[in-house]
Amino acid sequence: MAESIWPIIHAERQALADDLTGLSPRQWQTPSLSRGWSVHDVLAHLVAAAKMTPLRFFPGLAGVGFDFHKYMAKLVAAEAAGGPEATLATFRAVRLRTTSPPAPASTWLGEALVHGEDIRRPLGIAHSYPLAAVTRVIGYYAKFTPLLGGRRRIAGLRLTATDTDFSLGAGPVVAGPAISLLMVTAGRPAFLDDLSGPGVRVLQARC
Repeated sequence: MAESIWPIIHAERQALADDLTGLSPRQWQTPSLSRGWSVHDVLAHLVAAAKMTPLRFFPGLAGVGFDFHKYMAKLVAAEAAGGPEATLATFRAVRLRTTSPPAPASTWLGEALVHGEDIRRPLGIAHSYPLAAVTRVIGYYAKFTPLLGGRRRIAGLRLTATDTDFSLGAGPVVAGPAISLLMVTAGRPAFLDDLSGPGVRVLQARC
């Protein structure tokens, strides 16, 4: 199952690199939907994750006192230091890698999808995400992502996609495009306007 994820990740990385070609300096500094990070910062994060291995991850984390967020900030700063065009060139160079920090493979599929939309939505770039991959990550976030809080966020709700055959959970319904369901599960309130149903008000209080 894990092996089948990487071709999807590679395709999403390629599509994102293509979408970001030719951005203006101002566009690169657009605030992303990942709190505190610009579009450039999120791309730098994706580069750092693609380069990472378990053998590098643990010593690096120990070097900042096991502060995960501090470690991520350090990696982003390093990858962004050469400027957006250099970061984009590096992203293209690492797009086919299958290395990552230690975590289940669905984590990296989620990174590709969620961070891709963290970048595209503020820039007004439309993209068609593979729906089977999107719904897979929703299911994963609903169970195994304490850092993102997805399980807590959608507890007691029924998520129903309007563009594919997918439902998850029980309770007041939240309906909308699969990518929007994924993004609100990941804590992105910008996508609440895409959704309908009695459960949306609950999600608004949790995002």
